[in-house]
Amino acid sequence: MRILVLGGTIFLGRHFVEQAVERGHDVTLFNRGRHNPELFADLERVHADRDGGLDALGDRTFDAVVDTCGYVPRVVEQSAAFLADRCAHYTFISSLSVYADNSTAGQDEDASVASIDDPTIEEITGETYGALKHLCERAVERVFPDRSLIVRPGLIVGPHDPTDRFTYWPWRLARGGPVLVAEPQDANVEFTDVRDLARWILASVEATQTGTFNVSGPSEEKMDFARFLEACDREAELVWVDRDWLAERDVSLWIDLPLLVDLESPGFTTRSARKANDAGMRYRAPEETIRDTLRWIEVERRDALKAGLTSAREASLLAERAR
Repeated sequence: MRILVLGGTIFLGRHFVEQAVERGHDVTLFNRGRHNPELFADLERVHADRDGGLDALGDRTFDAVVDTCGYVPRVVEQSAAFLADRCAHYTFISSLSVYADNSTAGQDEDASVASIDDPTIEEITGETYGALKHLCERAVERVFPDRSLIVRPGLIVGPHDPTDRFTYWPWRLARGGPVLVAEPQDANVEFTDVRDLARWILASVEATQTGTFNVSGPSEEKMDFARFLEACDREAELVWVDRDWLAERDVSLWIDLPLLVDLESPGFTTRSARKANDAGMRYRAPEETIRDTLRWIEVERRDALKAGLTSAREASLLAERAR
């Protein structure tokens, strides 16, 4: 297949491109050339800004486009309109953040979605991100009716993760010593290995799959936080601390202590992915994801983590807790 990838050099796009090339597809990358420009030097790479710069693609045609970096509805609709007669199938990578309500566990793709008073807003914040992603979905569906695949992933993890929201824990437990962790031990966590997601998206593109799919971990195999830490397979000393105690000290979940979310929002980590699972989505063992992520950070990473407590901050909190 001739596949156009919008983005393709950071995380999910990077893994998708690698797998597509391995399966013999003809891949063209369209991006600004700002992130990892050394990647895929042997592929066709078109460097321009998708906002107004799509003419750089000329008269090229494709069997499929995979849009990994659409956040603003106006820009996504512009991309879809440009490609409407040049491409047979459009895959848009959205997010579970499109949903309006996370207070109920187990909701599926028919759950209510977030809205925004002014749909022309283009500033991406924690408050606007989900609603804008949903408007991007609608833009794709308008231009590619019955020819589009909408993928709503939850937390994507694994090698080359730029967020470190998962990476922090294998890295921190590998360092050993006392580790600050938040109760309760049975808090649900959910994640999808980026390589598994890329493989399923590629198979779906090959099959011209259409529709909207949550991808958020196997719904029949929920994992709690204690089991996840055990899967990291280290001898670190876990210091379990009450969430209220942490909140009083401005320790935030998701950022300072990644993977964890408000207990009042169970829907965020229990969203039903049965539809994608029935359509062939498969997940590797978490131990493999943990092992490969740790190997990546130990061998390739040189910069500081973007999520999780700093060593100094954690040491201070542990010392206060011990008093």
